[in-house]
Amino acid sequence: MSTQVILPRIMQVGENASQEMPNVLASLGCKRPLIITDKMMVQLGYASRIQECLSSQMISSDVFDDTVPEPTVSSIQAGVDKARNGDYDCIIALGGGSPIDSAKAIAILAKHGGTMQDYKFPRMVIEAGLPLIAVPTTAGTGSEGTRFTIITDEKSDEKMLCVGIGFMPVAALVDYSLTLSLPPRITADTGIDALTHAIESYVSQKANPYSDSQALSAMRLIGPNLRRAYHDGSDKSAREAMMLGSTLAGVAFSNASVALVHGMSRPIGAAFHVPHGLSNAMLLPSVTAFSIPAAPERYADCARAMGVATAQDSDEQANEKLLNELQALNDELKVPTPAQFGIERQAFFELMPTMAEQALASGSPNNNPRVPSAEEVVEIYQQLW
Repeated sequence: MSTQVILPRIMQVGENASQEMPNVLASLGCKRPLIITDKMMVQLGYASRIQECLSSQMISSDVFDDTVPEPTVSSIQAGVDKARNGDYDCIIALGGGSPIDSAKAIAILAKHGGTMQDYKFPRMVIEAGLPLIAVPTTAGTGSEGTRFTIITDEKSDEKMLCVGIGFMPVAALVDYSLTLSLPPRITADTGIDALTHAIESYVSQKANPYSDSQALSAMRLIGPNLRRAYHDGSDKSAREAMMLGSTLAGVAFSNASVALVHGMSRPIGAAFHVPHGLSNAMLLPSVTAFSIPAAPERYADCARAMGVATAQDSDEQANEKLLNELQALNDELKVPTPAQFGIERQAFFELMPTMAEQALASGSPNNNPRVPSAEEVVEIYQQLW
């Protein structure tokens, strides 16, 4: 059986990769970019840094900075209008997963019209939107190397998964120096998100030799460096390892799939506005404990790749060490429980059956080594409390 591997056409990786933007645009034949970002990137001066770099090569650009943390249908509409009404020939997405996800949606809608609902899975979006150059500023979502975007339909509170080669950036500029200013909380949440991508793509029923190689490499980079980057944001070697690990984890799950953690995470995020990486972190230990019996060898490989188990450990010992590590990581990185996050108990428990339905409907849990029933999903939600 063969696997189709989809990647950005250009990847520029390393310190100051983002400063290569004029050369990358030239190689793509693009001259008039719209930068899609958020207010924080403007405030930190990252947007103006890219604009100055472009203007030094006589390339003029505009900025749209009204993206929101969990993009919604209405939040992307202003960006669609801006992109459609300007004479832009490409989009530069600058920021974490949310600006990049927003830009992916805007690039398709600006070119092809319609509503976001028209493009949601199971439709496969093969149409090319405006060429998209992604510049990630967090080591987390890996969105710069994936063919997915997630946009919330605020009318139904559904987090719509949109899939297809049309959402894959044509170029990714992976510059760890843009992550040096990240605060510890975002470093932790995005870092565990990347770790979850790597683990889930490796244990997924859709895993393949290509995605396995990327996932294991990602775990080797993230495992020893997540704590270091969290405790000392200026640690360049830890930041570089996390950034590359995040991108490789994105490539891994884009070419395999995510599984139960992501399926259960999306409804928590949609209903209670928990950041995506944080809801993944809340779930990762419990879902891993639930899933290990169905793929003990695979999870043991994860423990060894992360550096928490050795080749001498049996699979059983390695998996015990993996569960201890995931819990210890959450404790050290101060990942809250739903209660500590401020979610109301009654609301959380009442919504569990609906969240379980939504999780299963997303399709991701079907890729899990152990596919749960709705009752089992509810049980895992209860454990989180």
